[in-house]
Amino acid sequence: MKLSDEMNGKKPYVVNIEEATVQNDTYRTTIWTGDKLQATVMSIQPKDDIGLEVHHGIDQFIRIEEGQGLCKMGPTEDNLDFEQIVKDDDAVFVPANMWHNIMNTGDKPLKLYTIYAGPDHIPGTVHETHADAQNDPNEQE
Repeated sequence: MKLSDEMNGKKPYVVNIEEATVQNDTYRTTIWTGDKLQATVMSIQPKDDIGLEVHHGIDQFIRIEEGQGLCKMGPTEDNLDFEQIVKDDDAVFVPANMWHNIMNTGDKPLKLYTIYAGPDHIPGTVHETHADAQNDPNEQE
């Protein structure tokens, strides 16, 4: 199933988010973008990660649907003083301006969805791989 919010953003939309997350095989696909909220689904390959990042002025909610990983957060990119193992059904709350990363520590893709309280990606963004996201000039830390 290919998901993209090009047809869904700023319109009423209902989706089985667990099914959409589990079926997603892209690194990141935005599925809905409004003025103050954005939802993406992600599939992080074994031994890969979301990538160390911070969202200035944007709170973030992450829900793990399948897999296991290690979540790190902290006030600076060099001080990730919070670490917690995450697994199926866990929810991660990332405060605005907090550096964070989630690494896939399992042997199968880590399937998750994330909600940004304030959009963080251009509507319709699809990154097939982590490398695509890293090479996207529209992506910032």
